[in-house]
Amino acid sequence: MPTSKPRLVNLDLDLIRTFVAVAEAKNFTRAGARLGRTQSTISLQVQRLEEQLDAEVFKRDPRSVTLTAEGESLLPQARALLRLNDEIVGGLYGRALEGEVRFGAPEDFATTHLPGILGDYARAYPHVSLSVTCDLTMKLMEKMAQGELDLALIKREPVGSDVGVRVWRETLVWVGAGDDVLPKDGPVPLVVAPAPCVYRKRATAALDALGRPWRIAYTSHSLAGQLAALRAGLGVSALPQEMASPELVVFGKDDGFPALAEAEIALIRAGKTLPVAAERLANFILSSLDAAAGGRG
Repeated sequence: MPTSKPRLVNLDLDLIRTFVAVAEAKNFTRAGARLGRTQSTISLQVQRLEEQLDAEVFKRDPRSVTLTAEGESLLPQARALLRLNDEIVGGLYGRALEGEVRFGAPEDFATTHLPGILGDYARAYPHVSLSVTCDLTMKLMEKMAQGELDLALIKREPVGSDVGVRVWRETLVWVGAGDDVLPKDGPVPLVVAPAPCVYRKRATAALDALGRPWRIAYTSHSLAGQLAALRAGLGVSALPQEMASPELVVFGKDDGFPALAEAEIALIRAGKTLPVAAERLANFILSSLDAAAGGRG
């Protein structure tokens, strides 16, 4: 009579950490570089995890590694496990984790989604100095290239794994102070950030596709400046739905505005390997935004 396979009781967190690294890098070699292991070791660890779970977590072909349905389901849980493990270890040996983490993010996303995450991180690792820079994606990418940042959240087109790990999708809407800002005829006045900006590109591309003329009425590097211009009735803008303040009106198809394609937020790293403190922050961000995205869905 055949014997049943022993039921898995405990997950191996080392294998879970490898799984997360591969899922984010979509490449065994890049994951190995992040963890300081060879490609063959990474491959063996993934194989061991799949044997333990009795499930395939990755689809592999010569050009790419992608998550299966089981892998997609496991990823947010795996990040949560690693975060809990790292918080416990940090609590026991917090004084051993010191140094500085230089982190960048767009102002609008930072003010909406990050305060709680960064506060949790600071409490978990009180001896790590956290330096936060809020700027446009273009500027953050420049600072990353110049070695001035360890981690950054950027706005991007859906371009794949070579430009960061997607952490968030943003639903964009048209907003303005009211109907009186819409011209009876003539181009639509737009309030935007400087080019290149994903929101600006979404707005102009959508209007071009509709054949509706537009003009740049006001440009500001900061979200606060754009919101002030919108409240003053200087024009309309494409912004994430969560950032459309109550005093602004959302415009839609009935107002002659087309639907806007979603934007993405991605987390990028300065190099193949990061200091432990920076990797801990990366997992705090990823696991927290996983949970927030699950709550929205």
